[in-house]
Amino acid sequence: MNRTELEELICNGEHSGVEFKRDDVVPARVAKELAALLNLEGGHLLLGVEDDGTVTGLTRTPKQVEEWIMEVARVHLRPAAIPFWETLEMDDGSTVGVISLAADAPDKPYKAKRGSAWVTQVRVGTTTRDATDAEEARLYMQSGHLQYDRKPVSGATLKDLDLRRLANYFRDLRQQGAPEKADLESWLRLLVNTELMAEDRARPMPSAGGLLLFGLKPKRFLPQAGISAAAYSGTEKDYDAKARATLRGPVVSLFPAPSGDPGQPLYPLLSRTFSETGNAVEAGVIEQALDFVRRNIEVSAEIDNGGRRAERWDYPLDTVREAVVNAIAHRDYTITVTDIELSIYADRIEIISPGRLPNTVTVDKMRAGYRASRNELIKEVLRDYCYIEATGLGVPRKIIDGMRAHNGTEPDLIEEDDRFLVRLWKEARS
Repeated sequence: MNRTELEELICNGEHSGVEFKRDDVVPARVAKELAALLNLEGGHLLLGVEDDGTVTGLTRTPKQVEEWIMEVARVHLRPAAIPFWETLEMDDGSTVGVISLAADAPDKPYKAKRGSAWVTQVRVGTTTRDATDAEEARLYMQSGHLQYDRKPVSGATLKDLDLRRLANYFRDLRQQGAPEKADLESWLRLLVNTELMAEDRARPMPSAGGLLLFGLKPKRFLPQAGISAAAYSGTEKDYDAKARATLRGPVVSLFPAPSGDPGQPLYPLLSRTFSETGNAVEAGVIEQALDFVRRNIEVSAEIDNGGRRAERWDYPLDTVREAVVNAIAHRDYTITVTDIELSIYADRIEIISPGRLPNTVTVDKMRAGYRASRNELIKEVLRDYCYIEATGLGVPRKIIDGMRAHNGTEPDLIEEDDRFLVRLWKEARS
């Protein structure tokens, strides 16, 4: 950092990524600010600057302050961190200490020592406070230490799972043996071993992923399950939407058993024709979302190079499906009050997934095909259904290249506060 950059930071004042402190602040207070910044997106702690931006400078030598900061980060912070330390001299001869923290700290949540306790800290605007249980769980998920989809769902039992869909999955898709419907002990053993159920105090109960994928009524236990869909006549949200739907139920569909003809695909999903032919016996949330889109966008007939009639939708259905599947597979399920949003406007489609991107994931990495998952169990089952590519290149191939090939537009991939947005444009913008 140079002095011009430092002066700009001070001029802009404190915010979620910048904190000012005198250098005589107590170690516990410094650790609290360091933990909060690391748990958000990193940032800078400036020593020798008052809350109002007045520069008072360091009262100790830079070497003394550096040793003190490193000791605080090692002893008063869990896990320990090694911040980047530098000093810059101002015009009046005073010295400001700059502690810089990386945006992709891998070991969240960071906790600050308070007496004999360790407390997770979060940054909200210019304020640092204790994390709630939900915020702490979200930080564990971001770091990959805790996967929500493998957690047992209290109160749910085997009766809350759709054994028809499960038999369809194990027998017809994975082509392995599935217990008879009445053989509940064998079902419990199979589902616990595949993590679609989890044991809590020796009691098996559906995992969050198992319930989301195969639950009879996931919303009963997981209020965040499902998609809120709306279609608008114009380019802005309007109370008078032309269509609304609340998409509920298990994520995956119930498909017909294979015909036994070795020349036929296992079932339509694997032949990639399911979105056009609608061969699901009972549609899951993914198919419901695609059906909602088909009902609310236009389709026209075109003649291809071979002289055959072909349908052309406003948007490529493979691209829309990929965006919906990604939202389901990678959303933050610790945010319990918000559905995935699917909005169709006159000029675009938007799919909004609650939660920030998983730890270490950036939009640029997504565009390059970076593979990372917040909900590994859900992702693996959707991969079995061929919703997700084994290569992890769904975003660059299906979303980015898909829109370029369809109408020459660039999809928007935007990370905002506690949500990730995919925007597909109907036509090229002038």
